[in-house]
Amino acid sequence: MGRLSLLVTSPRVSPGLLSRSAWYAVESASVRFCRDASEPVVDAVVESGLSVEAVGPEVSAPELARLLVGRAAEGDVVWLGSSDADPGLTDAIASEVSRLEVPPEVEVVVGSWDVPGSRLLDAVAVMDRLRSPGGCPWDAKQTHESLAKYLTEEAGEAVEAIASGDRQHLAEELGDVLLQVLFHARVGEDAESPEDAFDIDDVAGLLVEKLVRRHPHVFADGDASTPEEVETEWARIKAEEKAAKAANRSH
Repeated sequence: MGRLSLLVTSPRVSPGLLSRSAWYAVESASVRFCRDASEPVVDAVVESGLSVEAVGPEVSAPELARLLVGRAAEGDVVWLGSSDADPGLTDAIASEVSRLEVPPEVEVVVGSWDVPGSRLLDAVAVMDRLRSPGGCPWDAKQTHESLAKYLTEEAGEAVEAIASGDRQHLAEELGDVLLQVLFHARVGEDAESPEDAFDIDDVAGLLVEKLVRRHPHVFADGDASTPEEVETEWARIKAEEKAAKAANRSH
């Protein structure tokens, strides 16, 4: 009697970056199944030199459960989970296993976990969908100028939420502020001139550079050790940056 391993992964993590236990289960299985051979995780497994059998979208959850449990009676089987989480499959497997006198062992193998901030990738993807062909016509027609008023409005509502003391309301309003950043960054991708274009990675990259540059006491050899000293250093560095930009513009 073999084992049926159900591999689950995060769609926000590179498909080849599986946990050690996941790769062991995948490599040691006698057979590997998937719903769709075009799934990123399946592609990563195939690229590693392992074969995967695709059952196709027409196979129902009960039929798939019978296939997987039946093959697990002959040896170790791995199911490479689909991006839609395979609705109904776990219930069907539980039903199939419960009717057997000697069922195979069934386990869930976590191949990857979301890292902090991973849902930001979802937000970027949603914003891109809204601005792309076939998305929302209102979103598609917006410009930096037309969106400017919402940036100040949402910031004001976030401040009001802080004053209210309602933390859930604050989280929601901060999401609205984040939307404005994502929106402007996505509009920036559509600039007529390539020299004027920028995207969310440019925005995030500039922010990271600024934070590192203005925190030398954390990332370099600065010696600010109190909040007051940090504020003084921040102001000094900011003033130097402005002076350097002004000098560059004058040349």
